[in-house]
Amino acid sequence: MDEFQLISRYFAPLAAAEPGALRLGDDAAVLALPPRRDLVVTTDMLIEGVHFRADDPPQSIGVKALAVNLSDIAAMGATPRAYVLALALPVAWPETQRGSWLASFTTGLAEMQEAFAMPLAGGDTVATPGPLSISITAFGLAPKKGAMVRSGARPGDEVWLSGTIGDGALGLRVLNGLLALDDPLLEAALVERYQRPRPRLALGCALAGLAHSCADVSDGLVADLGHICETSSVIAAIDIERLPLSAAARAACDRYPELWECLLWRR
Repeated sequence: MDEFQLISRYFAPLAAAEPGALRLGDDAAVLALPPRRDLVVTTDMLIEGVHFRADDPPQSIGVKALAVNLSDIAAMGATPRAYVLALALPVAWPETQRGSWLASFTTGLAEMQEAFAMPLAGGDTVATPGPLSISITAFGLAPKKGAMVRSGARPGDEVWLSGTIGDGALGLRVLNGLLALDDPLLEAALVERYQRPRPRLALGCALAGLAHSCADVSDGLVADLGHICETSSVIAAIDIERLPLSAAARAACDRYPELWECLLWRR
């Protein structure tokens, strides 16, 4: 199967809802943008062995690849518009392995597209002697001059967190055999958060015009809050006792207090 056959079989269906994708048959997409909107653009790369495990389910990798970009869109208070995908597949994969992986991977992408109205608009596929690599560039729409940026924080602002922190980092530890809670349900909940993160698009849009600044917590709470503080020339205090933790993360920290560092500083 050559590149054009691969695109037609696995990726053209993901672009069917976007007229500007031109059925993935042209050199570039042509996206229509509504008036009084700013274009928000973000890119994330996922490398096998760095951002996901080689034996992670391909469907969950598809979910995660799009979710991390959608999380950036949400943090800007924007709505999804479209995305492009660059995929480097290991040249050592036989045809059957490549086909099986792509079928499952694109199922994960389709799941996220349906949930967040985010069609594929184009991209590229290549073969690589290195590890599997995935790069997605996502486009969103924000109200004119209304995107929430890191430089908007002000003295006296309160710091709010949505959801819970640290579950993904702990889920990776479970998968790598570095954390055991003797409760399969709690462990499964952590693994789910690592493999299938859920972006908060509705909340991000609702906060636009209300919050002064926003960021998704992808590099750890301390690091990402620090980015806001540095860019806005402010300082912030964190009350650890008030941090929102899931039941699974709370159980892990109660059993292994040293995991607090993982929750605060790492993904």
